[in-house]
Amino acid sequence: MRHPLKWAVTVACTLLLCAPAVAADLLMARVNRLFPEAMTLLQSSISSRGYTITRLQQVNENLERRAFKSDMYRVVYFGKHEEVRQATARNPELIPFLPLNITIFAEEDQTILVASHPQMLQEFFPDPELKPLFERWEKDMLEILDEMRETD
Repeated sequence: MRHPLKWAVTVACTLLLCAPAVAADLLMARVNRLFPEAMTLLQSSISSRGYTITRLQQVNENLERRAFKSDMYRVVYFGKHEEVRQATARNPELIPFLPLNITIFAEEDQTILVASHPQMLQEFFPDPELKPLFERWEKDMLEILDEMRETD
């Protein structure tokens, strides 16, 4: 009888300890700006670092099917065409992870931004030639989110 209890406690503790690691794979920022203004600032911040915004995807329709109502929920895709082309030519398995993206959505009078941490790619693709690229993407993403926070 004691073994199932020990097992359950061990599993519960393991899950609790793993939870912060999952969050570590995300970059997040909350800004005190209304969505339209934050969206404009985000696009400007991305462009100022030499990236091209390749797509703005609305995800409202799928959210509404699940009874979540918001007209201010977007995914902003961006990249540098030549570097993405070169990286995926050498490593086609990178294609599903590109271009980079940031999800932006309104929450009352604030806006939240969420992105996958670029360092996560280093874990999946340990090629030493990709490391400088991933590190630059990480630096740029952190700068973009910091700039968004600083404009509060």
